[in-house]
Parts: sequence; C-alpha cells; structure tokens
Amino acid sequence: MKAIVSLFAALALAAAPIGYAGAAAKDPHARTTTKAKAKAKAKKEKNGKRVSIKSTRVLKAAPAAAVIDYDGEHHNFLEWQGVRSFIDEMVARQGFERSYLEGLFGQARFIDSAVQLVKPAPPGKPKNWQAYRERFIEPIRIAAGVRFWNENAEALARAEAAYGVPAEIIVGIIGVETIYGRDTGKFRVLDTLATLAFAYPETPNRDSRMAFFRSELSNTLIFAREHKVEPFSLLGSFAGAVGMPQFMPGNILKYGVDFNNDGQIDLRTSPEDAIGSVANFLIQHGWKPEHRGSPAIPADVSPNRAWEPLLERGLAATLRPEELRAAGVEPTAALPAERLYGLVDLQNGAEATEYWVANDNFFAITKYNRSYFYAMSVIELGKAVRASRGG
Repeated sequence: MKAIVSLFAALALAAAPIGYAGAAAKDPHARTTTKAKAKAKAKKEKNGKRVSIKSTRVLKAAPAAAVIDYDGEHHNFLEWQGVRSFIDEMVARQGFERSYLEGLFGQARFIDSAVQLVKPAPPGKPKNWQAYRERFIEPIRIAAGVRFWNENAEALARAEAAYGVPAEIIVGIIGVETIYGRDTGKFRVLDTLATLAFAYPETPNRDSRMAFFRSELSNTLIFAREHKVEPFSLLGSFAGAVGMPQFMPGNILKYGVDFNNDGQIDLRTSPEDAIGSVANFLIQHGWKPEHRGSPAIPADVSPNRAWEPLLERGLAATLRPEELRAAGVEPTAALPAERLYGLVDLQNGAEATEYWVANDNFFAITKYNRSYFYAMSVIELGKAVRASRGG
C-alpha cells in the first residue's frame, strides 16, 4: 500500500505501505483512502499542469522570507534551501553529479493534491468494518483476481514454494492495492516525493514525515540509477508508491525480487516480479509458513470485558492461548498451545464489534499497511478469489 506492500494502501497510507505504511493512518482499524476535497483538487491537474488555486504560503524549507506559490506554476525547487542541502548530500554520499540533480529538480513540479491527501482525515462517521469490506470484496475485484491467478498460476505456485506465503494472500494484497495493476497511480513519483519531502503539511509528526519522504526521494534516485530507469517515467500514488503491489522506492530496493529472471526488478509491468516481491516482503516481516490455515479466527468475548487491555498490545502476536482464555476470549477453533496470538477488534459502526484472534501472519500483513481492516480485507479477498476459481 495498495509492500512494499501494500504498495499502500493504500493504504494507503490503502497504505503503507508497502506499500506506504508510514503514511497510512496509525489507527490499526482502518486508513482513510478517499478525501473528497483532495480528490477535487486532483481533478484539476491535467497533463502535469495545475490550475491556480490562488493561495500562497511561506514554507519552512524555503529561503528566509521567500513566498512559494502552492499552485505549482511559479515554484522553483532549486530556490529552496532544503532542496539545495539534499542535492549536496546526494552528491557527497551517493556520488551523483550535481548538474544532473539540478536538472531533475529544475523540472520537478509541486503537487498540491499530494499535500492535501496526506493531511489527517477530519472526524467522521464511526469506523465500519462491513462497509470497508464491501469496497474490496466485490464482484469486479474478485473476477479480476481470478483472471490474475489463472494467468500467473505458475509464478504464484513458485512463490508459495519458495517463500511459504499462500497464493491467495499474494493475490489478496495485489487486488486490494491496485486491482491487479489497473490502478497504480498517475503521479510522477519524483514530483510527489519532492513535494512531501520539503513541504509536508503542518502536523504533529511533520518532521518525521519529511525525513521519511526525503529518504524515499533518495531511494527513488538510487533505484532509477541502478536499474537505468528515467526518474520521471516512474508513476505512482500521491505518496510515491509504485507498481502493482504499491511498494515505496525504499521497499523496492530492500524487498524487490527479479522473479522472472530478466535482470530487472519491474513492479510496474511484470506480474512475476510483483508476486515474488510481495512474498519476500511478507516473509521478511514475520510471515511464518508453518502457521497453516487462516491468519485470523473469530472469537467470542465475555461480558465482563476483562479482555479490553489485550487490545492495547500493538501490531504483534504476544498472547498465549491461556492468557486469552483467562481474560474471557473464546476462539471458535482450537489454538495450538505453542503459538502466540493477538486480539483484534473490527468495529461495525453502531452494530456489534467483531472480535478475532490473529497469529503472526495476520500481523505480517499489517506491516504492509498498519490497519486491521486492511489485513482482513486481504485475507477475505484472497479467500473469495480462491473460492471463485473453484478452490
């Protein structure tokens, strides 16, 4: 969000995860994947040009007293002190030619819609798992998943054998992230990352987010150089996630796999590379092949609510089966005593919350996108596609 992961989000965040887990909502229950105002602004973009929104703001990364027009028509990244310092660092530490980087940043465009899309969502309706689920477990995506699985059955089987990640989980992630490559994003990655690296909106975590996007901007340039890719040819999400699985550039470098052995890691047009990379991401983030069966099991909880503190254990399996039972959690299937689990709540608005007991593999999926809703959607979409194929 849609690995390295998704791809994501996402994923975020539909995201990252992956994709873009860092930009995904930190709430483990769901990330916001649509924001009406930002979408309206995005629609004003055409062929890389921006319609003026007639607003200016002073940027912290700009020279003292400089005013930068946020409409994307009159900015010059090379005038920003933060960009000049970044170029200095890339020349000194990564061996890039200064003239080359200056040429790139001289062509980069400010993307205001990216700034709007990373802003925290305003308070809205209560979280609703079933409504979220309906967006992803639906006929069009399931049919596309069946086609993808049929066309790539050999690569999926090979990935399952090599990494121990079931085909249905890989299919679920790529389906949730991009509908199997249909919606991979149309932003130039260099534009969005430059924008977010030096003009992230005013939020409590602004400094850490800007540092993250500067790192991803560096990773983009390194990836493009290593794989002989024209940087501006890389298209992706508003947060810079690339390809079918919506990997951030850093995750392409860390977890990308040349699964078709053609000498390139291509997550944009190679389903084989996307499949292998998703599997590699999951195994590197705690997927345990020996944990057979579904990563999450429905559970009943006692009315005394002694189990509530178990919901605050983070995105990790840390609880023994006896601890769950002692707190009044009763899974609907037996749990192997030697494994650890986590308690997951899926809120349904005004309706009853669903409770599940999840193992390490469930939480490996949340490393793709930090959302319980996301992980459960991946699992259920994969199951639906497998069932539609006939098992």
